[in-house]
Amino acid sequence: MNQIKSSQITPEHLYLSRRRFLIGAGALVAGTVLFGACGPGVPEPPDLQPPSPGTDELGDKITPYKDITNYNNFYEFSLNKEDVASLAKNFITSPWSVTVGGLVRNPQTFDIDDLRRRFPAEERIYRLRCVEGWSMVIPWDGFPLAKLLEVVEPTSEAKYVRFESLYDPKQMPMREIPFEWPYVEGLRLDEARDNLTLLATGIYGKPLLPQSGAPLRLVVPWKYGYKSIKSIVKIDLVAEMPLPFWVNQSSSEYGFYANVNPAVSHPRWSQASERRIGETKRRTTLLFNGYDKEVAPFYQGMDLEKLF
Repeated sequence: MNQIKSSQITPEHLYLSRRRFLIGAGALVAGTVLFGACGPGVPEPPDLQPPSPGTDELGDKITPYKDITNYNNFYEFSLNKEDVASLAKNFITSPWSVTVGGLVRNPQTFDIDDLRRRFPAEERIYRLRCVEGWSMVIPWDGFPLAKLLEVVEPTSEAKYVRFESLYDPKQMPMREIPFEWPYVEGLRLDEARDNLTLLATGIYGKPLLPQSGAPLRLVVPWKYGYKSIKSIVKIDLVAEMPLPFWVNQSSSEYGFYANVNPAVSHPRWSQASERRIGETKRRTTLLFNGYDKEVAPFYQGMDLEKLF
């Protein structure tokens, strides 16, 4: 008997609010116990308030499902965001397998259904900031990439993770575009192991649609959206920094790290502000997309303007 997900029987905004409240409450209890064990007395609990219905931890409203799934960059299908959904609707996402290898002790090929069973989905509300200057707030379903890496056991020589998308000329109409396919991305191993780094399988408690990167995509919320590679078929642990797709196309415009940084402009536009989908006014872009407390230690001592 298939288990019915709570998102299927609860309105989306109430479902998301409840999940975030439970996560926040759990973090509060765990934090109180931890501090009590590590020092004298019990400190005052942190000012942790559950988010309002349909918001992220900063109080930003979640983007409607119809906007998330009808405004997509997926150049294998089209250069026009509004056309991707219709052009990708017949894209075959089952059967699907993902090969994980390279510098690992336990290389494996996973069927997508096996991955879903082996790694139950968690709900994560993340901001998505596109390098083009627009943004969304998306309730993803997926599991930390770190859990998959634990299974394959990277060797000591592994320093980076290389990801590769499917490129199928029979299904993807943009095969004639003058880019070097397939789409490739990469992360440092410590970035890949961070708890924020997600392998997503769904949005709003529903399976990913083809235009959103079905059946499996990467989500790295403190980096520009082009790092969140879609429709993954291959993951390799490697010793040398991989050459990502957009860096290969134009290294002067797109960097390996792609950390959201309002102080570093794209050569053709400023990154100081962004257009949140559904809003009329632009808003200030946050360093590391607002996840600086979690990820800033990764980049201590680095020149974030040169290593953009």
